[in-house]
Amino acid sequence: MLHSSTIELSGSALRNNLRFLRKLLGPEVAISSVVKGNAYGHSIEHFVPLAEDCGIGHFSVFSADEALRVLESRTRPDTRICIMGYIDDAELEWAVGNGIEFWVFDCMRLSAAERASERIGKPARVHLELETGMNRLGLQGAQLDRAIETLATSPGAFELCGVCTHFAGAESVQNHLRIRNQIEAFWEGHERISRRLGAAVRHTACSAAALRYAETRMDMVRIGIAQYGFWPSRETRMHFQLERDPDQSGAIRDPLRRVMRWKSLVMNVKTVGPGQFVGYGTTYLTTRTEKVAAVPVGYHHGFARNLSNLGHVLVHGRRAQVVGLVNMNMFLVDVTDIPSVDRGDEVVIIGKQNRSQITVSSFSDLTRNLNYEVLVSLPESIPRVVVA
Repeated sequence: MLHSSTIELSGSALRNNLRFLRKLLGPEVAISSVVKGNAYGHSIEHFVPLAEDCGIGHFSVFSADEALRVLESRTRPDTRICIMGYIDDAELEWAVGNGIEFWVFDCMRLSAAERASERIGKPARVHLELETGMNRLGLQGAQLDRAIETLATSPGAFELCGVCTHFAGAESVQNHLRIRNQIEAFWEGHERISRRLGAAVRHTACSAAALRYAETRMDMVRIGIAQYGFWPSRETRMHFQLERDPDQSGAIRDPLRRVMRWKSLVMNVKTVGPGQFVGYGTTYLTTRTEKVAAVPVGYHHGFARNLSNLGHVLVHGRRAQVVGLVNMNMFLVDVTDIPSVDRGDEVVIIGKQNRSQITVSSFSDLTRNLNYEVLVSLPESIPRVVVA
């Protein structure tokens, strides 16, 4: 073990999550696995083959560099890849040549794609993104008309793979009216496209929308955070539970299982007398004789500095609180009340140990970061290992 911590990826947890999602979505709805942000910190190279083994055949990324990583990691030649965001015009020939799909949100990209198609001699596989009210990217008005005309008059240059949009915060009820307006705007734009170009795969829903708004599931959903075992927000989970138990008469078991388990080990145990400061500065003062264990993980590894004196990890299946400041490569925990802790003992930073669990929300609630932020901040240098 050359690294101070390891991230395990559970194949059984992923299969569980996909079973739950497929049952929720129904047999007619396809899943595109969103693996942007290094597969939400899980590693594209490790996660893509694992997801393929679970029956996933379509992956969505943000940019061309991520698409290349999926292309080089996939184990099946028919696995499809779609770029939802950035690709430079100079990279379009590469994308067209490799059959990589990409979203079109302005006519300049569409023109560049047409030129790339002519040079390569293959159709550009495009998804038309509609501007429905997020006011970020997307076709609307005269630009949408121009895009439709371009596709209609250049049939050999394009393959229309989908019509899509993205919702502005489906994980929160405060955006409910905005989402409803977006759904209506999507159908208006889709009608204009289908009238001229015919049917195409309709996809609008991310994890939050798929879980909260059944009408957004359409032909395909783009599932990111939920496939990894995390809820888009606490509000989304509460909505799911209340739908199934409106009277709150019983606890609803969480149907999602965390794919990730981040673990390290105890590198040292020290006994510190009462009235002593621990670690840098004067942020933690012992009030009794305490046992303090050092863990070789720090903010360089994605364990945030503002978890100092707040965060917890698991040792021997029990919660141990962080004491003192989190350093670049190390933090300390109080193991006074955990018997027989010794050098080399396993420390779980995210995941389960015995019957206890530390979730990413434990981090995000304390640091005011989204669980998305915590996951994608985990460095690629931490080894990922696939387990059963």
